[in-house]
Formats: sequence, structure tokens, C-alpha cells
Amino acid sequence: MRPPLKRSQGPAATTAAASIADAGLRARRIALEILLEVEQRNGYADALLGARIVALGMSDRRLVTRIVLGTLAWRGRLDYELAKITGRDLAEIQPEALEIMRMALSQLRFLDRIPPHAVVSTAVELAKRNARSRVAAGFVNAVIRRAARENLPLPERRSDPARYLSIAYSHPRWLVERFCEWFGAEDAERLMAANNEAAANVIRLNLARGSRAGIIERLANDGFQIRGGSRVPETIVLDGAARFDSESYRAGLFVAQSEASQLVARMLAPRAGAIIVDLAAAPGGKATHLAELAGPDARLIAADRNHAGLRSARDLARRLRHRNLEFVRADSSAALPFRPACSDYVLVDAPCTGLGTLREHPEIRWRVRPDDPARMAKVQSRMLANAARIIRPRGVIVYSVCSLAPDEGEQVVRKFLSTHAQFEIDRAPSIRTEAPDLFDAEGFMHTRPDRGGLDGFFAVRIVKKPT
Repeated sequence: MRPPLKRSQGPAATTAAASIADAGLRARRIALEILLEVEQRNGYADALLGARIVALGMSDRRLVTRIVLGTLAWRGRLDYELAKITGRDLAEIQPEALEIMRMALSQLRFLDRIPPHAVVSTAVELAKRNARSRVAAGFVNAVIRRAARENLPLPERRSDPARYLSIAYSHPRWLVERFCEWFGAEDAERLMAANNEAAANVIRLNLARGSRAGIIERLANDGFQIRGGSRVPETIVLDGAARFDSESYRAGLFVAQSEASQLVARMLAPRAGAIIVDLAAAPGGKATHLAELAGPDARLIAADRNHAGLRSARDLARRLRHRNLEFVRADSSAALPFRPACSDYVLVDAPCTGLGTLREHPEIRWRVRPDDPARMAKVQSRMLANAARIIRPRGVIVYSVCSLAPDEGEQVVRKFLSTHAQFEIDRAPSIRTEAPDLFDAEGFMHTRPDRGGLDGFFAVRIVKKPT
């Protein structure tokens, strides 16, 4: 016999509970739509999240973000378990129903604040309300109920370590094998574990708009929860998300940018008033950072082949109120529209596989193919060679990629130096004094998520010898 309802659970309480349930369902529906866009149309989760969650409250924003990024990151492990439970080839399951089950299983396994019964009920309701998956609602119900009751064991490790690591840490097998080759098995395992953790929320203060202390005070007044600083004055780590609806944002006091990305611009260390070229400037984070570091008398040319990306960079420069940037559409892997030896500094933050950013972009691990690092290295080498043509004697090039693949990092640089005798590595860049732990003996900067929580970047400062 069911107990009678308490007085507080009358019509008003029932209506409130229904409203809360509807809000939770709406958040999950948005998460489902984003995941389908990523899966079926090669969308990017971070851009889709930025566009879709602005209308949600803070708690729902966090929930949608965690569901989307968690489901993408853990897809390999989720699919292993779903295949075992259903006994089916997952390619044969209705796509929307499969994505709903991935979402639900991700919540069951990796979000401990959501009761299993709530996960099951919302998964079934999502399936019923989606025209394509409605026919599979009963199947979704049976699968997720079983998943809530049972925890399937991982495959045995000793007989096939690569398969075990691939499923346990949800990375493609080829990438597991490459990580083990590059870093050794123990470091590779730590790296993959870190790739599945949430990245810190980091912002870069625009010190052209005020002092560090003054901007932090304004951020605090806008409700920012500041955890602390980092290696350089403009880097701030937040507790919680940045507030992009704040007066601080509109006033151009900060930009969201990872700490490792900020270190790259610091590595170039342009002098005041210099001529600087950024050969892959979109969406503008490093270009605007360099504009700030070099001061208002500098001239910074931001080039990129992507027209939409250049517009984003221009809009960012306007919000941050930097007036020393010019924007040029150019493919830096082809001939550049600049005269020889025209620049004092060149940044080559080259397009790459993105294997160092799997926390923010978990979908990348399922898109990159084994031959992609070598393929990207050809583009990167052309860009670096083109940068060499426009740099003056005693000028500086910083080459960087947000990838952990040696093909895209040190191998590109060594090949370049072997054919460009007038260049050499600066083994003691100024940023090394603030971050000595990030540099090796050759002068290469390496960052990794499992070492200090930074995105995986490679960077090097190359100087042109005097003639």
C-alpha cells in the first residue's frame, strides 16, 4: 500500500516537481541534439555548447556540458558495454536511440549525483519524445534498466594490454599504441586518464585594460569565483565557469584561453613596437595576446585562410579594444602575400591533429586517423618554411602545435633546421624562467594534461642568425 501524500505534496508541489523534471528533460534534450550534431554532421562540441547553453541556468549549463563531454570522451567504453548488454552490432541500432543510451550509461557510470531511476526515466522519456527513436523506447528502457543493475567487467588486461587500455580509458587502439610508443606504458596510462578529466576553466586577463588587481576586483564583483593565478600575471584559474554575460566580458577585461596557449605567446616575447605576423591567427586568442604584449605602437598582422575565423578574431580584437591589428586572408602553407624579411617576429601556431586537447575536444580522438600526424606535418613544414622567408636577421619565430605527436612537433623542427642553416633554437627563452619544468635540454616546450593539468602543446623559439 502506498503511503498517503503529505500536505506539502499537494497540487503546487506536484506542479513544481513537474517543472523541475521538465527542466532536466530539456537540458538532456539539448545534450542529445548536440551529440547528434557532433556524431552525424561532424560538429564540434565546444562550439555547439557555447551556442546552445546560453539560455540555460548555471546548473543546467554544467549538466549539459558534463553529459556532452563525458559521453564523447567515454564513447569507446560505453559502446563496449552496450554491445555486451544488447548482444548487437551497434551500427544496427537506431542512431538516436543509441545516442540516448550512451548518454544514459555515461550518467550511470560517471555522474554520481543522478539517481539511477532518474537516468532510466529520462532516457525513456527522451526516446518517446524523439520521432525517430520513439519506436525503440521499450528497447532503451530494457537496456538502461539492465545497465543500472549490472556492472560489466572490463576485458582481461594481461592477454591484450592495448585492448584493455583502449576500453578502460576510452581511446582508439591505434592511439593507445602510439601513446605507449611515444611516452612508455605507464606515462601513456596516466595521460589517457587525464584526458578523461575536466580541464580547468582558465581565462586571460586583458592587462591593456587595467591592472591585474583591478581587473580581478571587477571580476569578483561580477560573481567570478577565482581559484588562483598561475605562472604569468595574465593567467587566472576559475572555480566554476567564466561569466560571458557579465559586464567584465562586455568591457573586454578577459578572454577564455587555456594556460598552455597563453604560454605560446609569452614564448615569442615581442618587444614593444615590433612588427609581428601571426600566420594562423583564427580565432584570435594568441594574436590579441601578442597585441597586448607588444603594446599599442606595435603592428600585428593576423593572417588565416579561414574567413569566418578571421571575422571572429577581428570581433575579439574589437571587444578587447586592441587597435594595432590588421587582418589578412591568406593560406600560410602556400605563398605568402608579404615581402621577404618584413617582420621582426612570426608566430606559426600551426593547424594540427589537436591530440593535446582531448579534454576540451573529446570528439577528436574518434576522428583523427593513424596517418593524420604525418599528413599534417607536411602542411606544418610548409608554413614554417614560409615563415622563414619573411623574418628579418635576428628575428624570432615561435612554432607551436596543440598536439602530442612527435611527427608534428620536434620532427618538423629538426627537418626545418636541417635545411635552414641560418636558424637555430633559442635554448633559454625568457618564459623558461617562469616555467622551467616545461622545457627540455633542446629548448623544446612540452606540456601535458597529466603534468600540471595543462593542455598538450609543443612549442619552440627559433632565432635567425645575423647576416
